[in-house]
Amino acid sequence: MIQVYNRHTNKYDTENVAGEKSIRWAYESPIGKGFLELLVKRKLFSKLYGIYCDTKISTKKIPSFIKNFNIDIDMCVTDPSDFKSFNDFFTRKLTKEARPINKDKNILISPGDGRLFAYTDISIDNIIQVKNISYSLSELLQDDEIAKEYEGGTCLVLRLCPIDYHRLHFVDDGIAEKSNIVNGNYYSVNPVALERIPKLYCQNKREWSVFHSKNFGDIIHVEVGATCVGSIIQSYKPNTKVKKGDEKGYFKFGGSTTILFFKPNTVLIDDDILLQSSFGFETKVNMGEKIGEKINLG
Repeated sequence: MIQVYNRHTNKYDTENVAGEKSIRWAYESPIGKGFLELLVKRKLFSKLYGIYCDTKISTKKIPSFIKNFNIDIDMCVTDPSDFKSFNDFFTRKLTKEARPINKDKNILISPGDGRLFAYTDISIDNIIQVKNISYSLSELLQDDEIAKEYEGGTCLVLRLCPIDYHRLHFVDDGIAEKSNIVNGNYYSVNPVALERIPKLYCQNKREWSVFHSKNFGDIIHVEVGATCVGSIIQSYKPNTKVKKGDEKGYFKFGGSTTILFFKPNTVLIDDDILLQSSFGFETKVNMGEKIGEKINLG
């Protein structure tokens, strides 16, 4: 059972996990673990499932998915009957009213919907994955020089579940460099997997880029793939000015994760998120809502 802090009710909600039985079987049972290493973590498995989710026949999954996970379809730009595939539904766009964006230049917004962990004053050689499991920023990026600049900074880990809105957005005005691709496996990013696969983020396929933000300094954006994630799509144009809230990209089917790194003395994360992170609980957030603010050094 996964519990997530709801900052609006000040209570913990139990997460409705898509495919929970399959995930636990693959990561906890001896036979499942063998199947995981032999097939599930491989690119081919996720690629084939991604191809299926791009077909017209996959639309049959949409009504039951909406019903089982209580998805508010009224927030979608597209009517459910007009989706051309399950991935078309999965990467659905929302109305502007569904995700209002705080435009205050001093306010840090969430880049997407999901469950958020926040870590401050990080050691780049010992970044927390889960309790007792860590990884290094150099391993994640495979770039030692850039990693050094974020020693003592802030790390935000936003975990997206299959039921979430799966588009990512820029947290500030600025310019993003070209995305760097690091090939890897396709383990699940569910907490069940994170507790069992050391340095999971460093093992999975991922993409990262440096975003030169106007108000929060240089931010590293990392998108981590996962089981059944057909593709990580970057929809922004590199080295071109963007506005706060503009779309950066999206994940096709599957739970996924985006990680943001900030340099020291640039951002102050909201107290409730930091407190829950220290307790080991993620905080549920939506794209565009306030999660922190700029540190003004005078």
